[in-house]
Amino acid sequence: MKIKELTLLTHKLLQEKIFYTKTLGFELVNEDLNSFSVKVGWSILTFQESNDQHNYHYCFLIPSNNLNEALHWVEKKWNIIEMEDSQKTVHFDTWNADSFYFHDASGNIAEFIVRYDMNNPGDAEFDVESILCVNEIGLPTTDIQQLSFVLEDNLGIKFWKGDMNRFGTVGSQEGLFLLPNYNLKKTWFPTELNIQPDPLNITIEINENTIELQYLNGEIEILSDKLIKN
Repeated sequence: MKIKELTLLTHKLLQEKIFYTKTLGFELVNEDLNSFSVKVGWSILTFQESNDQHNYHYCFLIPSNNLNEALHWVEKKWNIIEMEDSQKTVHFDTWNADSFYFHDASGNIAEFIVRYDMNNPGDAEFDVESILCVNEIGLPTTDIQQLSFVLEDNLGIKFWKGDMNRFGTVGSQEGLFLLPNYNLKKTWFPTELNIQPDPLNITIEINENTIELQYLNGEIEILSDKLIKN
């Protein structure tokens, strides 16, 4: 599964635009009075203006040999979230992955991740063009089993790792939906940011289909389903 487009709501549209286009240097590919979009590898990340504050967790995939280079690249421009003992990176044994985290301009939790099982090293000095895609997005729920069943039954998206009680994942290493049960898991690691089912739109590519989804009130709705034409 690939996340081709992700649309999030923000109460700080201008600040978010400055952060992504000026501070980090992503390419601006679309803009109107109420939204803007930047290119993130094979993904498009869009922020749409809202009067309310929303809490999201999303993640960018980077080449498997670029963890430290990406960390230094970001921390020259923005603050990295420090964890225990002032550590800035964390290793996930069961995922065979390393990550670091930062707040975007709206206060969301953004993450860079390397997935060593993908064996996808970069061959150039790390910069914004090295970022491969939007790799993860959180879809909080009160019923992981039901939401994962809906995704597999309707879209063929398989459960990946985790459990059906507190925190599960569906998709593949190219693109994942994170399914925390926000009645049990209250905050996004490694912060105290509350997990809540804020609305978003996603376009994914899976099994030669491009599918547009709306996530609202903890539920997924299929908006369109198109066969990819070669």
